[in-house]
Amino acid sequence: MKVIDLCSRNVTTAPATAPVATVSKLMRTRHVGSVVVTGDGGPGKPTGIVTDRDIVMEVVAMGLDPATLTAGDIMTPSPAVAHAGDDALWALKIMRDRGVRRLPVLDEKGELAGLLAFDDLMEHVGTTLGDIAQVIGTERSVEAWRRA
Repeated sequence: MKVIDLCSRNVTTAPATAPVATVSKLMRTRHVGSVVVTGDGGPGKPTGIVTDRDIVMEVVAMGLDPATLTAGDIMTPSPAVAHAGDDALWALKIMRDRGVRRLPVLDEKGELAGLLAFDDLMEHVGTTLGDIAQVIGTERSVEAWRRA
């Protein structure tokens, strides 16, 4: 399965100049755990990513004011990415190697096309394992029918 088939296409983005308070409200409103930072906050090449964990660890736990910091101050710059045509298991390897749970997905122009979350991959793997288990059950049913 290709990354583009599993990723969310409706990606929440913000410019690096967006205050962290605004980014966190955006996460709450859109029910997401990350915001991809792009040059102007719209589609384009991702320059970073801010996760809910970044906000907790870099701002809240440090007692800093989220209104005075920007996404650019706390983002992970040059985030690990996947390409639309990459295999899902390759994306999982990237996540494992880089220690991340989310990958911006780039199209053939290198622009943001989606966001692949670890949860997306787990859902796919779970479905695949269910299909594998059904093969066993179906095989038994077919065999019983043939021998009846």
